[in-house]
Amino acid sequence: MDKKKRNRILSAVFVVILVAGVFFMDNTVDSYVRRVLSLCAIYAIVGLSMNLVNGFTGMFSLGQAGFMAVGAFTVAVFTVPVEQRAAVFYLEPMNPLIADIELPFVAALLLGGLLSAILAFLIGAPVLRLKGDYLAIATLGFSEIIRIVFTNMQTVTNGALGIKYIPTINSLWWTIGIMIIVVVLMVLLIHSSYGRAFKAIREDEIAAEAMGINLFKHKVISFVTSGFFAGIGGGLMAALLGTVDPLQFRFTLSYDILLIIVLGGMGSISGTVIAAFVVTAGKEWLRFLDETVMIGGWEVPIFRPGFRMVIFSVLLMVVVLFYRRGLMGTNELTWDFIFEKLEKLKTKFSKKGAPKEVSK
Repeated sequence: MDKKKRNRILSAVFVVILVAGVFFMDNTVDSYVRRVLSLCAIYAIVGLSMNLVNGFTGMFSLGQAGFMAVGAFTVAVFTVPVEQRAAVFYLEPMNPLIADIELPFVAALLLGGLLSAILAFLIGAPVLRLKGDYLAIATLGFSEIIRIVFTNMQTVTNGALGIKYIPTINSLWWTIGIMIIVVVLMVLLIHSSYGRAFKAIREDEIAAEAMGINLFKHKVISFVTSGFFAGIGGGLMAALLGTVDPLQFRFTLSYDILLIIVLGGMGSISGTVIAAFVVTAGKEWLRFLDETVMIGGWEVPIFRPGFRMVIFSVLLMVVVLFYRRGLMGTNELTWDFIFEKLEKLKTKFSKKGAPKEVSK
């Protein structure tokens, strides 16, 4: 059997297993596990959006929290039932221009992504002429500006009080399904002529420009696409939590996303998805370290609130020391990659188990 046929068969089997797994978990696991898995999928979406700019295009942006805020508040504003808005906007009434507009979840989600993309274009046009740390500082500043603006838009975002009564999504099909769609779109984009131009810019801007690549155009396309996906992720988070406020989108959120793409591999789609699940689920599963532990009536002194993050940080340091380019580097978890690794392991163990020749 040739490799292409083998890969197609394995991919079809994987899709069937994935669909069956999502169906099983969606109907059997409790709401807590479903929420954790949904958060993993959302962070994977936002991680992919940041990796498109930072990993594939070679820029250094820290503005994902701001774009997530745009998507989240768009979903919140337009999906809260009209009859419940008076209970939300009780300090100041909602702006009459949007007070009676209620959209289906999918429409509001796409609108949030579109508004994030438009804002990314308005920010990117002047800012993307900067490079390196200067670009990171500028995008981080714009992210904080967006959050502060939302904090003061009382009649639109309800200010610092935030918005509640957002219709929630409880099915894994929303989050994991949209994550799969985003992964497919990212794969198609990266393997297109635009994706090859992004990688050329990442490797050497001068050489890319000499080859006829319009640097500004492709940087803006990458930044706008990243903003769209980040807005989608923010909208999903608002619908998952059922409430949203500006403090959820502080600059530390961008650092969390940056941690995911660095751990997974700058320039790796599969690495970002794996790291998003490992980091998000790991933080939740280590939560028991924040609780008091008693042994024979004696309280173990090291188990205190915050100890979970200490252990988690140590584990991340260990991973980074052994995988300096992240778990996947710039590689993708393809069937050829898996079989290549298995073949290397097989060769390694067969050499170890082979009898040594006795010298005469």
